[in-house]
Amino acid sequence: MKAIIVGGGKTLYFICRNLTSKGYQVIIINRDKEECIQLARQLPATVIWGDGSDVGILGEAGAMGADAVLAVTPNDQDNLVICQLAALKFGVPRAVALANDPDNTEVFETLGVSAFSTTHIVGSLIEQRASLEQITNLLPVGEGRVNVTEILLDETSPAAGKRLKEITLPENALVAVVIRDKQPIVPRGDNDLRTGDRLVLITLPENHGPVLKAFTGERR
Repeated sequence: MKAIIVGGGKTLYFICRNLTSKGYQVIIINRDKEECIQLARQLPATVIWGDGSDVGILGEAGAMGADAVLAVTPNDQDNLVICQLAALKFGVPRAVALANDPDNTEVFETLGVSAFSTTHIVGSLIEQRASLEQITNLLPVGEGRVNVTEILLDETSPAAGKRLKEITLPENALVAVVIRDKQPIVPRGDNDLRTGDRLVLITLPENHGPVLKAFTGERR
């Protein structure tokens, strides 16, 4: 796999280190000459000094044959342009942009660019982990647009002792798995829920809170 990463800083460094450790060919584009020198010394990657939003620089980096382009500069407008050029000019099958301002994520998606916001993802993790101690695992997927959550039903859970079909859930919410005595169960409506069960829930950010409330109640 050949990946081009445009940007700098610790985020780029650790992403690049992770990809190269898996055997990926990584090309870095960075505007800062001194940082380019350091990155070239620290990482087994090709480092190009230049502006990643310049079509000539992207071409020099081999965008025509790249499998993915990741734009993680501190400028959202640059990230958008980089990904649009990669997709439209060079036919890169996967171009992903960092939205430093989480409000820009939807704009990027509307313009046909896959985007993610670390602010949104980390904020969601902190909020959900802090709000309910019954949550034992929370994983945002699909650039933060889907949550996969594992919760524990204890003696205070309003769902304990009920059948699954007796619990009203909002649209786009699913109980994917019930884990009981370390054994996974793919649930149906007639399955009962018991204290000690672990439930794996699939939700969207907008309905995540109401779904948790249905299984854990009002406790904070």
